[in-house]
Amino acid sequence: MPDDDGDRPARVEDVHELALTMPHVTVEHGTGDNPIYQVGGKSFVFFRNPRPDAADPDTGERYADVIVFWVDSQADKQALVQDESSPFFTTAHFNGHPSVLLRAGRIGELTRHELAEVIQDAWLSRASARRAATWLAAHPSS
Repeated sequence: MPDDDGDRPARVEDVHELALTMPHVTVEHGTGDNPIYQVGGKSFVFFRNPRPDAADPDTGERYADVIVFWVDSQADKQALVQDESSPFFTTAHFNGHPSVLLRAGRIGELTRHELAEVIQDAWLSRASARRAATWLAAHPSS
């Protein structure tokens, strides 16, 4: 997605804006009215409720700001979570699940452009083959 401010730090508002720019997106609302972005009835990005598997290691306080992004494969997941300096992480609850987690409090460690790529990849991992092919044909540099 070409964007003049793509190099600025990402913000939570960008998640909503970028998810909604993808085609055929619907928004459901989960527990606590958290948005769930879907394509073809399949979630690709959602804001998670505080859960015991994602908590501060020192205080045990559950993280209230976790965003879940689908990925295409375990290899893609590992590429995002294996670097300890990366803001992406996973928990045992998500072992074997094609997704990564990101705390909203660390979203600024990504640029808006990097966030756009993660959201596009999440959408592509869940969209039908026809929708994905149509989008990719219209966005050859993505």
